[in-house]
Amino acid sequence: MHTHLPVLVDISDPVLSLALQHTLDNKTKPRGSLGVLETLARQLGEILGAERPVLRQPQMLVFAGDHGLAARGVSAYPSDVTWQMVENFLTGGAAVSVLARQHDIALTVVDCGVAHDFAPREPADVMQPRLVNRKIAHGTADASTQSAMSTAQCVQAVTHGCELVRSLSGNAVLLGEMGIGNSAAAALLMSRLAGLDIALCTGAGTGLDAAGITRKTEVLRAVLQ
Repeated sequence: MHTHLPVLVDISDPVLSLALQHTLDNKTKPRGSLGVLETLARQLGEILGAERPVLRQPQMLVFAGDHGLAARGVSAYPSDVTWQMVENFLTGGAAVSVLARQHDIALTVVDCGVAHDFAPREPADVMQPRLVNRKIAHGTADASTQSAMSTAQCVQAVTHGCELVRSLSGNAVLLGEMGIGNSAAAALLMSRLAGLDIALCTGAGTGLDAAGITRKTEVLRAVLQ
C-alpha cells in the first residue's frame, strides 16, 4: 500500500545552534546553571529558526481515542473514563485546561477515535476549549485478537493530525493525548520500535499495583508474539 505522508524537515543548523548557545552563555548566570531548561530553549530557537525566538499564539492539541486492549484489564479504569475526561477538558476542569488558560494557550480537543458520540458544540470565545471531530472509528480493535488498526486507518489518523496542525494559527504547537489503554499501546510501540523487551516498556499507567503490572505485561507480551 502506497502512502503519501509528509516528509519531516531537517531543522539542524550548526551556526544557529552555536549562536543560541552563545546567547545563553552570556546571560548573567553560571553557564549551564538552568540545566535542561537551557537545552529546551536552544531547541525552541532551532525549531523556530531564530536566535531570539518569540512564541506567537501557541496552540495545544489533545488527541483522544479509545484502545481495544482496555478490555483485557490493562488499565485500572474502564473505557468510559475517556469520554468523561474529554468532557472535563472542554468544561475547563482538567489540568491541561487550567494550564492552557493560565498561559493563554488555545486548547483544541480532537476526537480521533473515542467510543462515544459527542454532541456538537461551539466555544463561547477563542480561549474556551473547542472540540474537533476527526473520528476514524469508535476505538481501536483489541490488539490481542486482531490488528488494532488497518494501515489505511493509521495513515488517515496521521494525515488528520498533519492537516489540523497546518490549520492552526501561531508558530508553536503542544501535543497531548488521552485514552484509557494508552500506556499499553505506547508500550507496544516502544517495544517494537526500540527492540526492547516489553517488560522494560510497561508501567503502572493509571495506577496499577504490582499484580496489575504483571498482568498487563503478560497481555502485551502475548500481543507481540
